[in-house]
Amino acid sequence: MTRLPELDLDAMSPEQRQVYDEIAGGPRGKVQGPFHAWLRSPELCGRAQKLGAFCRFGSSLPPRLSELAILTVARHTTCQVEWHLHEPVARDAGISDDAIEAIRNDRPPEFAREDERAVHAAVTELLETHRLSDEAYADVLAPLGERGVVDLVGIVGYYVLVALTLNGFEVPVPDGAPPSLSNRRHGL
Repeated sequence: MTRLPELDLDAMSPEQRQVYDEIAGGPRGKVQGPFHAWLRSPELCGRAQKLGAFCRFGSSLPPRLSELAILTVARHTTCQVEWHLHEPVARDAGISDDAIEAIRNDRPPEFAREDERAVHAAVTELLETHRLSDEAYADVLAPLGERGVVDLVGIVGYYVLVALTLNGFEVPVPDGAPPSLSNRRHGL
């Protein structure tokens, strides 16, 4: 049960409907996840959806690395909806089943590619310490470059916002799917 159910399209304000239509007509193709909550604040929703579209579809990172970062955020925040929506995308983008299962089970994954190891380590460190050590920064800078590291930090920040929205408003996993993540992280 969500704290904020979907708004009735016919009851939306013109501002809400405009943002709704922008989301539905954009690369996502539909309105789901945090957007139903954010629509209560159409300006926030409009700005957040544009940032999200950049983070997901327009950053300098290949989808394989951005989806790895998103799964790492989902696991760290125990965000069931974020995990449910992005796990298949990460798999399709090239993240191995073994790495996905390790992240799901809160175990250190083994990566065949150095860029994946560096991204996962950097995102994990950012989430746990709110900083990047010199070593983690140098490791992720090598494959991504400055722009890539800036985009990576932006992706992490955006998906933390998404996770907090989904968790805070108790948005259920779509289509009645069961939760995929245990709640053992952070004592939950």
